[in-house]
Amino acid sequence: MVYFFACLTFFSTLLGGLVGIKYKDKLHLILGFTAGVLLGVIAFDIFPEIIELVQETKIPSLVPMVGLVLGFLVFHVLEKTLLIHHSQEEAYGKHKHPTVGIVSALALIGHSFLDGVGIGVGFQISSALGLLIAIAVIAHDFSDGLNTVSLVLLHKNTSKKAFVFLLLDAVAPVLGVLSTFLFTVSQQSLLLYLGFFAGFLLYIGASEILPEAHNEHSSYKTIGMTLFGVLFIFLVTRLA
Repeated sequence: MVYFFACLTFFSTLLGGLVGIKYKDKLHLILGFTAGVLLGVIAFDIFPEIIELVQETKIPSLVPMVGLVLGFLVFHVLEKTLLIHHSQEEAYGKHKHPTVGIVSALALIGHSFLDGVGIGVGFQISSALGLLIAIAVIAHDFSDGLNTVSLVLLHKNTSKKAFVFLLLDAVAPVLGVLSTFLFTVSQQSLLLYLGFFAGFLLYIGASEILPEAHNEHSSYKTIGMTLFGVLFIFLVTRLA
């Protein structure tokens, strides 16, 4: 059964990414939606899981909060380091920095891998728990694929390259499920990771995606798509 749900994560992620590629001419609206999705994932998915784990394990809440700050700052430093040698080029107009999009996509792929780990570990504990985790992962994998494609395209990569990273993102949870037969993840490590990933999402959502969505096409439609993205994840997490 675990393999069946692993395959569903693949198709859910792939579908979300293909939607992003097909409608890339509406990228500002997709980015607005993506920013709302990321905010919703932080508020309605990651933070509740952190709170629940802290209460269950009695691990200090400082652990995930340190992870959050690290996630925010690591990506900030990494991004600015990648761009700093281009700083003198600004006088010549707009430039492409595709490496930033690739790094962002790789971080999301890493998260998708750990989503698969969550499914595998859940089924090791019980079929019922594994089923609940699988449903939740499959439900938001559509937005994971969309987010990956949006970030790659945002930084002026080609649609072909976006599709390659989409495939990697779709395969990642399947590999995550398979990997659970080889190792286990400690609860403290999981809390640190969840905080780190929340910090990463907070940075790219607030500092990258949302400003870019309103850079040239600021409109009530874009604002509405952001609100819809938040509502979408709220409903997904409640139903899942």
